[in-house]
Amino acid sequence: MELGFIGGGQMAQAMITGLLQNDSTQKIYIHGGASNRTEAYAASAGIEYLPSNEAVVAASDIIVLAVLPQQLKAVATEIRTKIADRVVVSVLGGVSLETLADQLGYDTLILRTLPNVNVAVNSGMIAIAGNNNLQRHPEAREQVRSFLGTLGSTMPLPETEFSTFSALAGSSPAFIELFVDAMAQAGVKHGMDKDMATQIVAQAMIGTARMIQTSPQSPRDLAAAVSSPGGSTIAGFLAMEEAGLTSAVVKGIDATITKDQSVE
Repeated sequence: MELGFIGGGQMAQAMITGLLQNDSTQKIYIHGGASNRTEAYAASAGIEYLPSNEAVVAASDIIVLAVLPQQLKAVATEIRTKIADRVVVSVLGGVSLETLADQLGYDTLILRTLPNVNVAVNSGMIAIAGNNNLQRHPEAREQVRSFLGTLGSTMPLPETEFSTFSALAGSSPAFIELFVDAMAQAGVKHGMDKDMATQIVAQAMIGTARMIQTSPQSPRDLAAAVSSPGGSTIAGFLAMEEAGLTSAVVKGIDATITKDQSVE
């Protein structure tokens, strides 16, 4: 499989990192962004930098469109007549399938995606929504889902739920990292080295995520199971709730969704 990236920003690089860490045998091409920076990145990553977007399309079976949304029209003008029989995977935030089809052509096979940065460690969460053309081509659909599957978990969603997904999966790594840092700072307050405290909390987070994924119990029930009556865990739990933990999280998600919807 030949993969072509148009755009060399953070998400494109995160996806490429995940593909390379997965010992991928796919050939990867890239063009876009600030050409000198993208060319230097390609050389450091061991992938092939091509001189134009048209060259990337010509070389690729799957094209990952990873430019800024405001660059879509200019890029589409360059590649629109050259993408027949290829799948275009869009990671453009806030750009609908209808807009993509209008710019790229209504015969184009398009998959709109919303990955998070954890694709860089093959643990991403990726929302996907394909247009009708892609649905009518099961082989192409399976090919692109296989490619994305190397980067993490995929979840088919209606486009109306992409803003909520963006908050829960796209923005949440930043929120979780802040929570980990806050826990680690508490460890420092009580005399522990910051790096050690961070590693302890991060590993606890990994194990807890695995428990949530594999247990039939809800996260709230799992929390209750380790909160012994009169114990230290329930004391900490109640102190966090008194300080507004749940309310703060919900307000943060609300604000993220509101902002995301305002730029669509």
